[in-house]
Order: sequence, then C-alpha cells, then structure tokens
Amino acid sequence: MAGDIPRTQPPPPDPDPGGHHPHLLFWRWRRNPLRRRTDRLHAWVVLGLLLAVPAAATAAMFAAGDAAHRHYRGAAEHEARTRDHRTAILVHDAPRHPEPGSDEAKKTRYPVEVRFTGPGGETRTGKTDVEPGLPADSTVLVWVDSTGEITEPPLTAEQIRSRTMGWAILAFLGVVLMGMAAHGITGLVLHRRNLAQWDAAWAAAAARWSRLP
Repeated sequence: MAGDIPRTQPPPPDPDPGGHHPHLLFWRWRRNPLRRRTDRLHAWVVLGLLLAVPAAATAAMFAAGDAAHRHYRGAAEHEARTRDHRTAILVHDAPRHPEPGSDEAKKTRYPVEVRFTGPGGETRTGKTDVEPGLPADSTVLVWVDSTGEITEPPLTAEQIRSRTMGWAILAFLGVVLMGMAAHGITGLVLHRRNLAQWDAAWAAAAARWSRLP
C-alpha cells in the first residue's frame, strides 16, 4: 500500500566477520560501492593494532622482566646478608611416614618443633620441615632471619629467573589482551554507528516511499 512505511531492515552482514576467507580477507581495503567510511576506519584501526601491539608487547615484556630481575636480585642479596644457616635440634620425634622407603616418603616433610640459638646467643624455638621419622635430639639446619625467626632460604638464581620470566610473560600477555580489547571495542562502536546510519537512511527512504502515489 502506498501510505505504508516499510519496516526498517538490518544493514548487510559483514562480508567476512571471521576474517578467514582468502578472497574476503582484505575486502575493506579494496574499492567497491558497498564499502563504508567506517569500514576504512576499521581497516586502519586493525592495521595500527597489528603494527603497534607486537612492538608494545615486546617492549613491555623486556621492561617488566628487567624491573623484576633487578627487584628479585636485590631481594636475594638482602636475604643473603640478613639470614643465617644455623644448627637446630629436634624437640620431638618427627612423624613417621605410612610408607617408609617409598618415593613419596623421600619427598615428604613434616613440620616439627626445633631448638636453636638466636642472633643474640639466646635459645629459641620454632618449627621447620624435616624428614619423616627423625628422632628427638636429631640435628638439622635452619635459616634464621635477623629477628631470630625461622624463615625460607635466600632466593636462588633459578627462583629469580623463574619469577622474572613470569612477570615478563604477564606483561606481554597484558598488552596483547589490551590490544584485543581495543579491537573488540572499536568494532562494537563502529557497528553501532553503522546501525544508526542505516536507520537514518532507511527512515529517509521510507519517507519518500510514503509520498509515492
């Protein structure tokens, strides 16, 4: 009917939403009558991200790795200066493993109270992990900090390297994820803009349609 305004229709779908078809992979860069300004803008955004994200991620990885390495190396040096390896004596028998001599028993450690000499020469007690089945009065070695508390040994070179790699990988992935988020947000904004422009164009066409005899 001449006076009826047709219902708005959605814009045409993205020719290559997944970017996998070899013939449509670069469709936004080729001239064609259906290409919109937003398509060109999206293409430039994608190109910019493809160039910027790898470089930024690599720079962030090296920067984070260098900062982490300096931090943990300084922490290890401080721990080496302030922690002592001291002899301690078991106050009680260590629990026995249910499977003595097994591979699991060789790796298992139980927390047992021990007695040791503090930094000031005083006798102190604390808990440390020992092998199963050690009898009372057995001698073990413990690490003691400057306050006289039993603590962990200073960081090793392997631990420093592992933690440094961890922070470097996190920095790299963080930049990559931010680039993916920027791509997704840009695509969403441009898609909504396309919908708004389509609605406006359809409303104008519908108005002309309604004036037809």
